[in-house]
Amino acid sequence: MIDVDALAQAVGLNDWHDDRDWHLAKLSFSQRALPLYADHVMRVIAALRGKARKCLVLDLDNTLWGGVIGDDGLEGIALDQGDARGEAHRAVQAAALDLRRRGIVLAVCSKNDDQTARLPFREHAGMLLKEDDIAVFVANWEDKASNLERIAQRLDIGLDSLVFLDDNPVERSQVRQALPQVAVPELGEDPSSFVRTLMLGGYFESVAFTPEDLARADQYQGNAHRAELMESSRDLGQFLRSLAMTIQFAPFQAQGRKRITQLINQTNQFNVTTRRYTEAQVAAMETSPDHFTLQVGLVDRFGDNGMICAVICHRRPDEWEIDSWLMSCRVLNRKVEESVCNRIAREATAAGAKRLVGVYVPTSRNHIVAQLFAQLGFLRADSPDDLQRWVLDLSSFQPFDVPVTEAV
Repeated sequence: MIDVDALAQAVGLNDWHDDRDWHLAKLSFSQRALPLYADHVMRVIAALRGKARKCLVLDLDNTLWGGVIGDDGLEGIALDQGDARGEAHRAVQAAALDLRRRGIVLAVCSKNDDQTARLPFREHAGMLLKEDDIAVFVANWEDKASNLERIAQRLDIGLDSLVFLDDNPVERSQVRQALPQVAVPELGEDPSSFVRTLMLGGYFESVAFTPEDLARADQYQGNAHRAELMESSRDLGQFLRSLAMTIQFAPFQAQGRKRITQLINQTNQFNVTTRRYTEAQVAAMETSPDHFTLQVGLVDRFGDNGMICAVICHRRPDEWEIDSWLMSCRVLNRKVEESVCNRIAREATAAGAKRLVGVYVPTSRNHIVAQLFAQLGFLRADSPDDLQRWVLDLSSFQPFDVPVTEAV
């Protein structure tokens, strides 16, 4: 859906409508407004294709507050109500909080001493943002491009999921040059324009809003804590067992349909075929005798990860073909892949199938699953087309031993 009325109000009705264009071609808006309308159409299409950004990375000095905390001290930075400059920076924080409530992850990337950078979050009464709102907090004296890479790695998302908000034109230029995948809004000198510039960029467009969206920021924050724990653990098996993971399997159903459709259309990296399906097509699969569907949730001691995986298989008498297998990268390398394979193999065997066929369609972004089927014991098969096909003999398949409890 596109809110055309809001666009018309932003432009002004007199400028939005053109009688001549209406009589000539029944255009409901003037040709002058066409670029703006087209931009908003493409935002929705981009969101459908998984191009929306996931994380807002914030600079601190002269972005979240006026002044430099290391020089001006806690009492010298501008954040007070009644002060125009302070209110402009508070508006940036309020916008960031609104985005977080929509599931956008917040991170900090600042050239600062860590303890000094955290001081306003902990002690300044004018701060709207708190430390608990920030999934990854990076404050040091390294270049910001390197720190942005560190943030993406810690959150286990791509650089093309980041939007970096920084008042300093030199820092913006350096990030654009080093990391062209990162979106960097061009801010003016007046902080009162920062929020409008950020929001007009259309970086965080969404076509649906689900309960998982509400929890996403907390989920990524939990993922960052898991990454910290993993870095401090030398034994991967012990680390995985310490997470106390419980996996939940269910067929596609109406209650999770929006989230399933969202996963199918927005997951690009862990996605073996990147085939896209509409909500109506997903609904049809729920009752189709020719399809096996699986939605997967995961809970651990850091919290509920929500729905993290979806699988679609074509049922045939002797074989099941995996049409789609996609998973959130935030649970990668936690034996979820093996758990899902165990479940598909068990269901296929119970239905009388003798083999599983996995299909891999290479793209520029899904190389992380190039060897998925090989790692799960599938063997490469000859294929008459350009697709990679892999076959698993169910008669000899031995379930993987996984540190994951399957919910009843």
